Amino acid sequence: TLKVDSGFTIVELVIYMGLFSILLVVMTQMFISTLKVQLSAESTSNVEQDSRFILARMMYDIQNASDIVIPATLGAAPGNTLHIRVSGNDYTFTLSGADLILDVNGTPNKLNGHDTRITNLSFQRLGNPGGDNSIKIGFTVISLVNLSSGPELKNVNTVIGLRPNL
Repeated sequence: TLKVDSGFTIVELVIYMGLFSILLVVMTQMFISTLKVQLSAESTSNVEQDSRFILARMMYDIQNASDIVIPATLGAAPGNTLHIRVSGNDYTFTLSGADLILDVNGTPNKLNGHDTRITNLSFQRLGNPGGDNSIKIGFTVISLVNLSSGPELKNVNTVIGLRPNL
């Protein structure tokens, strides 16, 4: 009678473990690479969304404002606070730490998301005496997500004018 041995030899087991280890390392690297790309895309998206939202909100409020309270002087050095009146309500844009706050009649609202911070906020009043005024706005949105290439950021600079009173 023939005796049939079942099982693995040590050599077969070592070859299997070697191939499996190589496959596992390759799959892990692919997974890590995918996560980095996703994190980078999410960071970019957060910065873009916040910068667009903040700019749209400021544009809407400034264009509907009846008066610019702060900055009070045309052409004065830029400051980090904007106080306007919209339909009899006081709107104040200012930084609190790394957050952009819109205070409407004493009720503060955070405008940027939890995963971004705002820096370099500046407002400057432009225009002609007795004419329609504009506000020069500047700010930087920075992602709080740590990427190997550094944080994602976007500098925003624009001028928004009050609508003429007709």
